Amino acid sequence: MKILVADRISPIGVDLFKAQKGFDVVEAYGSSPEEILELAKDADAIAVRSDTRITAEVIAVAKNLKVVGRAGVGVDNIDIEAATDHGVIVMNTPTGNTIATAELTFTHMLAGTRPIVQACAGMKAGRWDRKKFTGSELNQKTLGIPGMG
Repeated sequence: MKILVADRISPIGVDLFKAQKGFDVVEAYGSSPEEILELAKDADAIAVRSDTRITAEVIAVAKNLKVVGRAGVGVDNIDIEAATDHGVIVMNTPTGNTIATAELTFTHMLAGTRPIVQACAGMKAGRWDRKKFTGSELNQKTLGIPGMG
């Protein structure tokens, strides 16, 4: 089974593919659309992130293609209609960025309590305006998180 890994995914994922008997893993990071067309011709599976577009043309030439896996939330870079027409399963990892999103959210919340960007810019310019950048402490604060659910 040939697995075309068209975009950089976690090395853990690539190693899992390589550990399987009978899997021929082709890593083709940064390939042009023309190169992807050629490499996809005999691929059984294609793994992508968001850089590579899996178009109707790619799906049509990939006669052995059974599955396209998107290491990420959306599938807007994959022609779902063409995949469906050719019986190709399209998968994604809808919770794959949950931890990164949560960490970024906390980073923004912390950054909102202190003028981090302005302090950084001042320091890079050779200034340390300590009194200007005191911010406020989180201790004894209540956090409300408006949401959509």
